[in-house]
Amino acid sequence: MKIPEYPFTIRELTLSDGGGFLIEFPDLPGCMSDGDTVEEAIANGVDAVQCWISVAKEKGREIPETRDIENQSGKWVQRVPRSLHARLTRRAKREHVSLNTLVVSILSESLGFKSKGHHQ
Repeated sequence: MKIPEYPFTIRELTLSDGGGFLIEFPDLPGCMSDGDTVEEAIANGVDAVQCWISVAKEKGREIPETRDIENQSGKWVQRVPRSLHARLTRRAKREHVSLNTLVVSILSESLGFKSKGHHQ
């Protein structure tokens, strides 16, 4: 799966918002998409970025430069207790996503939720 070259956040949508997952690109105002799964949201997000850039070019608008992703691997290795790993693995299988995708989604949702000043 191609990953967008712009930073993005993914959060789970409530059932009242239609369910699934929302992907947003803070560097591209108004650029967002959704999908039933995290992976589908990312795939749809790639298309949304391409459409956003195409329209910006047509309108003569400035297109933000991508960040130097090659020098920012995003790699983060974390040891977790076996019981937590097992629970995450089971959940990833239930949601038909990779363990990495699940963990990124959970972290993104958590950071997005807290950054908006909401508390559980």
